[in-house]
Amino acid sequence: MKRFPTALVFLAFACTSALATNVGVSVTVGDPGYHGRIDIINFPSPQLLFPEPIIIEAVPAGVVRQPVYVHVPAAEAKQWRKYCKKYKACGQPVHFVQETWYQEVYVPEYGKVKAKPHKEKPDKPKKSKSE
Repeated sequence: MKRFPTALVFLAFACTSALATNVGVSVTVGDPGYHGRIDIINFPSPQLLFPEPIIIEAVPAGVVRQPVYVHVPAAEAKQWRKYCKKYKACGQPVHFVQETWYQEVYVPEYGKVKAKPHKEKPDKPKKSKSE
């Protein structure tokens, strides 16, 4: 008799944990909570945390890598050596954009760019078989 209530408890726990795994939050570039690389082409010049890019791993001689811009929490920027792998940017020169610039400039501008409808090429008239 004691097995039935115990099994019921385990079943209830399994169901609730299975439901919890389906819960997720999706945050993408341009969203206020996003952290990661950003594309600053066609955006106003960013305000940076540090004036020079940070490079964690040495770049091979003769190889020139363009700097990337990232939006990360300030604590991660200050300890970049610990976090560069998370963003796949250890061998890149990295500029860290300021939180205020990201929130007040990038997010609104990105929203405008994203909201613009893409111009589609007009369809070419189809030729009929008789032509």
